Amino acid sequence: MNEQLLLEAINQTMPFGKYRGRKLLELPEPYLVWFHNQGFPSGKLGEQLALMHEVKVNGLETLLYPLLKNASPRR
Repeated sequence: MNEQLLLEAINQTMPFGKYRGRKLLELPEPYLVWFHNQGFPSGKLGEQLALMHEVKVNGLETLLYPLLKNASPRR
């Protein structure tokens, strides 16, 4: 895994939907599971969402929170 790709993915902002404006790492796990079941969007965003799904289902997000830039308050 390329470190830069991981940093970009966790700091990417969700561009649409209910969680628009939230960092991908901050998306709730059920939302990512829904995408996993429905199909991730094509392209870079879909790849990043798939990566965040793997991070969340394996319980690794707490290790990555310190790498967030300008994080919103945790909900």
